[in-house]
Amino acid sequence: MDKIKELIHQAKRIVVFSGAGFSTESNIPDFRSDTGIYRKKQYPYPCEEMISHDFFMHHTKAFYEFYRNEMIYADAKANRGHLAVSKLELLGKLEAIITQNIDGLHQLAGNKKVLELHGSIHRNYCMNCHTFYNLDKILESNDIPYCDKCGGIIKPDVVLYQESLDGNILTQAMQSLQRADLLIVAGTSLMVYPAAGLLQYFKGQDIILINHDATNADKIASVVCREDIGSVLDFINHE
Repeated sequence: MDKIKELIHQAKRIVVFSGAGFSTESNIPDFRSDTGIYRKKQYPYPCEEMISHDFFMHHTKAFYEFYRNEMIYADAKANRGHLAVSKLELLGKLEAIITQNIDGLHQLAGNKKVLELHGSIHRNYCMNCHTFYNLDKILESNDIPYCDKCGGIIKPDVVLYQESLDGNILTQAMQSLQRADLLIVAGTSLMVYPAAGLLQYFKGQDIILINHDATNADKIASVVCREDIGSVLDFINHE
């Protein structure tokens, strides 16, 4: 903890790279742990298949059943980790948050500099006329949500398996990492590409890695911590 505090105090341009483990303290399950979403057994298809582009296109009703039950946590609140990172932005130390999460909790905590690699549950678009809908439209619809204007199917603005990441977001993420002098990697297994491959663009000296399980970046981190993210970063809230 002393080393983490020292590195954060010294840093001027911090990038936070967050994954699903960042939101588990907000009671949102992660994907790969023993209690994660991918361990669900009650569905007729593997969970990873159900959040793929092909599955959305060919089994749209089943996709939305899974998506509403397992991917949307509309009442979730920002936790201590989110609030700590928000404080970093207020202190002028935050270059950007690069997140794999789609829950919008970084923004709920007050952060503005958020790059959402995999999109957001809070943005939804008609596949025909591209009319925008917020999350309420998805939650209030029965089965498949349809556009009020043209009747087209509404798709969440989330990156499904088989889909490409937004090139503009990727470019901004790369540039932010190149400018950063400290990288905090928190709550991610670093197993999902191309997101995990972004770490190669970090040119600074120190990486703080906070994750319950080992990752392939442990060997290049200055500090590796296996504690809960909120308990590790909470000191920032009280600076």
